[in-house]
Parts: sequence; C-alpha cells; structure tokens
Amino acid sequence: MDFVFYLLFSPLPTPAIISLFVVAAATLFYLNTRPSPLRTPADLNHQTLGIKGGARKTALLENNNNLISYYYDDAKTMYEVFQRGLKVSGNGPCLGYRKPGRPYQWLKYRQVSDRAEHLGSGLLHRGLKPNTDTLIGIFAQNRPEWVIGELACYTYSMVAVPLYDTLGPEALVFVIELAEISTVLCDNQNKAETLLQNRERGQTPVLKTIIIMDPLSSELVERGAKCGVDIVSMQEVETLGKNNLQKPIPPKPEDLSIICFTSGTTGNPKGAMLTHENVVSDAAGVLRSFETSLSPDAQDVSISFLPLAHMFERVVQTVVYGAGARVGFFQGDVRLLADDMKTLQPTIFPVVPRLLNRIYDKVQSEAKSPFKKWLLNFAVQRKFAEVKQGVIRNNSIWDKLVFHKVQGSLGGRVRFMVTGAAPISPSVLNFLRASLGCQIFEGYGQTECTAACTFTMPGDGTSGHVGVPLPCNFVKLVDVEEMNYFTSNGEGEVCIKGKNVFTGYLKDPERTAEALDKDGWLHTGDIGKWLPSGVLKIIDRKKNIFKLAQGEYIAPEKIENVYIRSGPVGQVFVHGDSLQSCLVAIVVPDHEVLPRLAKNMRCQGSFEELCKNSEIKKAVLSDMTKLGKEVGLKSFEQVKDVYLHPEPFSIENGLLTPTLKAKRAELRALFQPQIDKLYANIQ
Repeated sequence: MDFVFYLLFSPLPTPAIISLFVVAAATLFYLNTRPSPLRTPADLNHQTLGIKGGARKTALLENNNNLISYYYDDAKTMYEVFQRGLKVSGNGPCLGYRKPGRPYQWLKYRQVSDRAEHLGSGLLHRGLKPNTDTLIGIFAQNRPEWVIGELACYTYSMVAVPLYDTLGPEALVFVIELAEISTVLCDNQNKAETLLQNRERGQTPVLKTIIIMDPLSSELVERGAKCGVDIVSMQEVETLGKNNLQKPIPPKPEDLSIICFTSGTTGNPKGAMLTHENVVSDAAGVLRSFETSLSPDAQDVSISFLPLAHMFERVVQTVVYGAGARVGFFQGDVRLLADDMKTLQPTIFPVVPRLLNRIYDKVQSEAKSPFKKWLLNFAVQRKFAEVKQGVIRNNSIWDKLVFHKVQGSLGGRVRFMVTGAAPISPSVLNFLRASLGCQIFEGYGQTECTAACTFTMPGDGTSGHVGVPLPCNFVKLVDVEEMNYFTSNGEGEVCIKGKNVFTGYLKDPERTAEALDKDGWLHTGDIGKWLPSGVLKIIDRKKNIFKLAQGEYIAPEKIENVYIRSGPVGQVFVHGDSLQSCLVAIVVPDHEVLPRLAKNMRCQGSFEELCKNSEIKKAVLSDMTKLGKEVGLKSFEQVKDVYLHPEPFSIENGLLTPTLKAKRAELRALFQPQIDKLYANIQ
C-alpha cells in the first residue's frame, strides 16, 4: 500500500510512474501465474553423443545406435499412417477447405480414404498397373484433392510425382518424359492447357491422360482428343472406380513412394527417389524429438500453405495424419493467409523464415512512439528470460498487454511452429519465441534426406543453430581442405546417413554418385560446426564458392545471410569473380524500411527514385558494412559497392527457385551491366 501511495504522489514524471506501475503489476502477476518449465527430453548441455567413425547421434539414442524407421507399430508406410489416423481420430475431420468469407468445410478421414480408393480403382480400371513402375503426376496447388490423389497412389502401390509450374515449361517437359508419366492430375484448365501445349508441339508423347479436379469445358476435351490426350474430370474417374472397386494393394516400407524433383539453380531438375520408409522415418524422427506435452493428437489443426510439391510440407502432414489430426488448406492466395489463420485457428504452423521476418517487421513497425518501443523491448526481454528457462506460454501479463494482437493474427491457438528451408536470423527467432508464446522449432535438411536431418530440442531457447541429428539419422562432418574447414576443429561438410536418406536420383547414376558416397553418406554441400552443447551450426556453403583475384575463397551465401539482417535490405545478391579483387552486391531494399529511412534523411521521391539516390545508397551500404564488421566478416568479404534494384527477386520472374533460393546464374546474367558499372566506378 505504501508503494502505491508513493507512486501516486511521487515527483517522478508521468511516463516514469506509468512504467513503474507496469513493472510492478507485471512482477506481481508473474509471481502468481508462472508455469513450470517444459520438460526437455535430454540434457540441453549435452545434446549429441559421438559414435564410431567420428559421426554424432542425438542424445535421445543414448542406449543404442538403432535408428528408428517408424514411430507407431501400425504405421510403417504412408498408407498405414493415414489408416492409423482414421482409427485414432474416430473418423474425425481430416481435410478442410473454404470459400472467401465462409467457414471451413471438412472432409472426414473415411471420406478421404474412400475417395482415394475410388480414384485409385478408377485409374486401374483405365489400365494403369498397381506397382511402383506406375508414376502419377500431380500438378496442382494445395487442396484436399492433392492429398486424395497422393493417397490413391499409395493405396495401390503407385508412385506420386509432384509437378509445379514454377519449374518452367521446359522443365515440365523434361520431368514428364524422364519419369514416363502417362497420367497427370491437374487442379484446373489452365494447367491442363500448359500440358496440352507441350503435347501439341510434339513433346511429351508419353502423356495419355489428364484428370482435372475443377469443372472442365467440352472444348478442352476436344482439343485433347486431337493430340491423343484423354481429358476427364476427377469426379468421373472416382465414379468409375466406385463402380469397379478393387481391394487396396498396400506398399511395403522399402517401396518407392514419391519422386520429388528439385529445381536446383542450374541444369535440369533432379528426381529424388524417396521410399515409404524414408518419409515415415523422417516424420518419426520429429515425433520422437517431441515426446513431451507438445506431441500432436487428434485435436490439433495444421494450416497448409507451403507447397505440397516439396517434402517439408509432406513430412508435416505425415506427422499430422498419423496423430489423427486435421489439415486446413489456405484459399490459394497468400495475401488471404491472415484471414485463413484467423478462421482456422491452427495449433500447428509450418513456416519459412520469409514469413517470420514479415511478422517481426510488422510488430516492430507498429511500435511507433518511444514509450511503445520501450514497452515492446521490455516485454520481449521479460518473456525471453522465461523462454531461456524453458517456460513457453501465452498467458502472461506481457501477452495480454503487448503480444495479444500478433498472437491473435495467427489465430490465437498456435502451440508450435516449425521453420525450415532457409536460415533465420537469431535476433528474429529470439523475438518471435518471446512474442508468439509458442515453441518454435528450427529444422535443417534437404529433399535428399526427405526434409529434415536435424531438429531443435523442445525447451532449447538458444538460437543460431539447427539442433541435433534426428533419431532416424547420424550426422558427421568431413574435411574441406580448400576452404580450411577441418574436423579437428569441429568443422566440415555436413554428411548424413540413415533411414531418411534417399535411394538416388531417377535415371541419373552420375549425379547420384556425386551425392551418395560408397558407404551411403549423403554429402550436403553445407559446412557445419559442432557447438559445445552438441548442436549443429551451419556456417558456410561448399557449393557456389569462388576465388577473388588475390586468391581468397568467397562463399557468397554466407555473406548474404549476414547482410539480409540489415534493416534496409529486403533481398541481396553478392557477386565476385577471380578477375576482381573485391565484392559488389545487388540489393532490393525493404519496401517498408526504405521510405522510413528516406524520411529520416529528408529524401523524397517514389520508391524507384529513392533506389537511384546516391545518399540513400551510401546509407544502405554503410549499414551493411557496419553489420558485417559486427559479425566478423573479413575485409575482403565486405562488399565495396551496391546497386539498389526496386523490383524483388521472385519465383515468377525466374530469379528464385520454388524453395526461394537464388538462381545465381540468372541473377548474374540479368545484372551484368550494373555489375560491370559498379566495378568500373570502384576502379
């Protein structure tokens, strides 16, 4: 009472009194409501154990070296995983979809299973064989029919081959011809027309049938008939199968399940062949890493907006179906994702750093006044202090005062998020772990090891690393002499061996031999470092390295991952070659930060005009250089000049792969005039 009396009649300025009230109230609330820390499955100070040959395993395999192939005894293939979900959910809701402004509608597990049997039976009745030599293309955006088509393949031991339009028309032709795909499931007429155009030019003669999920026109059917392609509706094939139903012919764990074509940054796509065991073991590794109150159950809901054509989303959904949980699909437009989140209220949220960066930027930009900035930073400090102690919650006073809006924008029920596909800034990750009030896991891997090979442990609040090997694989580092990375220093190329490692690339023994050595180790091309707690940190990239004129090796992606943390930088492409002694960069400024920077500098003009402003360019370069110094970039690793480009690099303009990696050759070719000019000015 005396403390309150002091505050009310204190000579302190009003903002200081408010601040003290907030701190006092928060402290009292915290002491009364503080929950227990999350139970961690292993000692966070010793998260990995060494094994014979210099490799490491997760501490979860403390008593043996037996890598896991499955999590549930009754779910060893993708088909069995779904059937288990049907059983444990009690035929609960499975796949959700919605129309604009409407609530979600749900297909139940039995409906999905029955439709998959009908579709599969229809395919067999039309002449396809129920074995792993039958490859079915799926050319569609995320939606229930994608999953039904995939499950139809698995029900009759056939193989799914995801296709996506960002591969480009030439790559689509290459994939269909290489995989000898005679039947493709499409979501709409536009994609069917893309395939028909290739057929009309005399390409893809193997393509015989296009099955369309949406309504189709008689004109399209006639057009297909003229070039020898039978075009039918998915409903028609399902009806045919229902009238000619065949018993399921389930696959074995060692059977091929999916061929996932990776676009790569150069050359033709590579078809990574993944077995049922590969996919199920990867999902099992993630589940075994949870084994806490975080483990999913039939009450959980995941939102699906990351491409189903890539293995990250495929593994997430495998985890979900095995638990009998449900998946709600976004409307197909990422601009409406926020509305989908609020309507669906997911508990599981798979994301990529690009989206997390946007959430971070939005929260920061809304704290406009000095007091709001102070309160936001103080709240983050207090919440992150809890995170470091393993306390994850969204009911503290800071959640009610400061973070309720951002949590509400994600639906308000997210229990855990999984981020992967690209690195995330430690500062952004720390901020979001505090503000979102849920566990955020970071995974690392590639298509060739199904998706993830390392995963952060529950309760580990540290950042700047990608966790520990999954219980389905081992990880070792090997020397990279030309880059001065040696295992004696705990550094080297990351190599993976285990149940989740692919069998090779389709009809490409040469590139298979480059990826898999004779002992079965997958060489990733990434450079890793073991940290004292046993977690793995990705520090460099073996590929895409080059020498400068003075003989210094440069790994541009490592430098780009530093500069991308600069506030004014939205995207960055670092360039150099052996004829030059320094680096330059193409920078796409952040569309929200740059105008604020210009206003502070009293510079005016459109976004395009600001990109041409020499003072703005100096300020951006200065911020990048300062950040580079802070993280220890060597002088020859710092760019000496930049060109500011107003248009973002994107999948649509051919400068990013579908997994949002830079297409370096295309970027270099497009910006060669600007690069030449930058070097001319430096000289």
